[in-house]
Amino acid sequence: MKPAHKLAGQWLMIPALLALASGHAAAFDLDAGQPIRVSADSARLDDSQGVAIYQGNVRITQGETRITADRVELYRDADGLDRIAAKGQPATYHQPATDNQSATDARARLIYYFADDSRLRFEEEAVVEQGGNEFRGAIIDYNTANRVVTAEGRTPEGEGSGRVEMVIQPRQGADSPAD
Repeated sequence: MKPAHKLAGQWLMIPALLALASGHAAAFDLDAGQPIRVSADSARLDDSQGVAIYQGNVRITQGETRITADRVELYRDADGLDRIAAKGQPATYHQPATDNQSATDARARLIYYFADDSRLRFEEEAVVEQGGNEFRGAIIDYNTANRVVTAEGRTPEGEGSGRVEMVIQPRQGADSPAD
């Protein structure tokens, strides 16, 4: 059994963790009105620095949008969530389909989310799949608000193949070439 003073400390941390994850939840995109939920094997909160570190089988959800990773750092400022840094082998991202857009699935060793400009950055072995189309590169930026993808073949450090690869599916109902 844990000593009472250690249990009290754990209970005091719960409101602080909730405060870190709440606030300005302009987070992932479509589900901005939903709370951000985080689960992990362990968590550490440094309220003075505005950072929470989650480790081990981390899962972040906001409505049906989700990120999974081995380690996640959530940073907040006075307005609420500022950015997320996720690391995994790979870390993954899923944005559900809407009435007029296909679902988006992505994976990379590093995923960053920047709340100010609704942008995700995938680095190291990055792949984004959307509507059967696939984008591969060293760095892929994805704007969650307008679902625009941009990719780079090399990192600023010169890592990567130097090439961006894309597979773009034909439109539904497109005629096949005549024989």
